[in-house]
Amino acid sequence: MRDDYLWDGSGEPDPEIQKMESVLGKLRYNRPAPEFPAFVKSDAPVPRRRFWHIFSRPQFAFAAALLVAAVAGLVWLESRTPKIDPATAWDVTSVEGTPQVGSHKIDVTHKTGKLGQGQVLETDNVSKAVIKSDATGEIEVEPATRLRLVKSGSGIKRLSLERGTIRATIWAPPGEFVVDTPSAVAVDLGCVYTLHVDDSGDGLLRTTLGWVGFKLGDHESFIPAGAVCATRKKTGPATPYFEDASEAFRNALARLDAGAMGEERAAALGVVLSQARQRDALTLWHLLARVPEADRGRVYDRLGQLVPAPAGVTREGILLHDPQMLDLWWNELGFGDTSLWRHWERSWPQEK
Repeated sequence: MRDDYLWDGSGEPDPEIQKMESVLGKLRYNRPAPEFPAFVKSDAPVPRRRFWHIFSRPQFAFAAALLVAAVAGLVWLESRTPKIDPATAWDVTSVEGTPQVGSHKIDVTHKTGKLGQGQVLETDNVSKAVIKSDATGEIEVEPATRLRLVKSGSGIKRLSLERGTIRATIWAPPGEFVVDTPSAVAVDLGCVYTLHVDDSGDGLLRTTLGWVGFKLGDHESFIPAGAVCATRKKTGPATPYFEDASEAFRNALARLDAGAMGEERAAALGVVLSQARQRDALTLWHLLARVPEADRGRVYDRLGQLVPAPAGVTREGILLHDPQMLDLWWNELGFGDTSLWRHWERSWPQEK
């Protein structure tokens, strides 16, 4: 068969091709071609529809707004999510219930987790947890507590107790572990202590080993082992006292801290001075900086009977509230050396 037969029917036909033509010929379309209307050219300009015009439709505009909001939300969440550095994160262990770090629950199945800088640990009313840093110490977290890790790593380690109760056992160098509360800052000076903050922001610190510095602005208290100190928003730490002091002593001190005036203040101060034991020099030393100048001489005389003023401390200097003399007298009480406190106190503004 010549190839021309396939194109124009000329040449010698192939029998197989002819057979195929015979079969397919039965399916040949014999109807006339359809007629289409004549195309009329228009001189009117045809508007160009740009791609973005579809977004002018309400449904497309709404969908686009949702997409933009979703992307913005993801970006915001990414920027707000703290990045955990394993080297500075604290280990978290569930003791009871299901404590929670951010959105991650620590339960029977997942009993351990990490608390990174910027993250919050929360316990509900039936949960307990322990957080630990090998370089710093161990914190027992009681139920109904909200605790934030503010700063970790080298230098000062800082937590923020927003509410609830913690028990801190610290082996870091004195002054390196700090806990913020709504009403004061607790600075570890080598100790074990319990710190509670209620829903109003008021708190109570109880020291069982070593001593703790408690501070709000220029208002400060030192709490040695066996002593407690309340703290209130705006006014800061109250006057510390030993828990085994007489009930009359503690009640009178509470009236002084509450701002008793006139005869009530004089009577309350009289009870505190008369009931004070030698170890209650702790409370009298703090009162030197808290009572009005007119009452300061009474406190000076009674403190001098319990712990004589050391060399370099004079009545005139104490009545004028000389800070160096006050520190010298504190060092005679046997509760710790204020030079340690002052050293770390100077570093706090740079660490906050």
